[in-house]
Amino acid sequence: MIADSFALARYHIPLEAALPVGKQRIELRQGLVLKATVGDQQHFVEIAPLSGIDRDGSPINGFSRESIEDVINDAQVLLQSVVEGGHDLIQASELTPLPSLAWGLSLLDAKIKGQLPVHFPEFQPIPLLVPKEGEPLALTKQRIAALPANIQRVKIKVAQTSLAEELALIYAVLELRPELKLRLDANQGFEKDEAEHFCSCLPKAAIEYFEEPCRIWQNNRALFASTGIPFALDETLAKTPDFKVATDAFEFGLRALVIKPMLLGTLSRLQALIEEANALGVRCVLSSSLEASLGIRDLCRVAAALTPNETPGADTLSPFSKDLIIGDQHKNCLQFEALTPVLMVGK
Repeated sequence: MIADSFALARYHIPLEAALPVGKQRIELRQGLVLKATVGDQQHFVEIAPLSGIDRDGSPINGFSRESIEDVINDAQVLLQSVVEGGHDLIQASELTPLPSLAWGLSLLDAKIKGQLPVHFPEFQPIPLLVPKEGEPLALTKQRIAALPANIQRVKIKVAQTSLAEELALIYAVLELRPELKLRLDANQGFEKDEAEHFCSCLPKAAIEYFEEPCRIWQNNRALFASTGIPFALDETLAKTPDFKVATDAFEFGLRALVIKPMLLGTLSRLQALIEEANALGVRCVLSSSLEASLGIRDLCRVAAALTPNETPGADTLSPFSKDLIIGDQHKNCLQFEALTPVLMVGK
């Protein structure tokens, strides 16, 4: 099935509260929407590399290596080839070196072919706890107390502020909801000795796993050996294009791969990595790259197909001032025609 035409448009969505990108913060999310027209049907995917400028005007570090402009330039060549019959979408996705574009093209192919579930049971949410800047702990506790009773896990960003503040938050969560399991995420924010000191203060029985605790990911093994706290990998996957799960990974503390499709590439690469990890006893959790609502919806659809027993890390939409293409009627929803056109290929 070949698309008659493709259109690419750019979006800018202000955030009502800053979102953390490692130790940086963004107050605006930018990205692209790719539309394919096939007969009388239209299919949309979000392509949003996690790059650009943070709220202080500094480049975002440690996530996507490509810019939106890189994606536009590469997309023009590849989509023209697809329309002219030189490649199909899967071949095009494998030709681009840009992970966000590779992901978008392969996802679009799956949508056109009807390979993704349209209806699926809702995943049990795993709230992301990020204290608002300047928010007193008492107000944070109010938000914790308001969490629905069916919540079983929460994710907490650490290596962001001070040891005392972050430990206070962790113990506040467990004081109010002692049954919860915690997933901590340091975004590679600690040196090994700092991570060991931090872990020595943690309520270890409550920690499900610690995501990327050490700046040098190989130090996570030694951290597990000294503290007994298992770890997960996230940024390491994007920074290591040929990453393979070691056969002894589980024995040395690796419990999960947190997979951000926008940073990794094609749907087939995701599936191969998930199968490889699962065969070695390592869980896989698909996770947001702070996409808008279109990207988050598709992340959940792919999770339902590839990791149906794992809740995706998709609790990042609340700060967005608008939805994108797909909405829940609680916010204004930007449609494709309201975006800034950047590319048209085909009829």
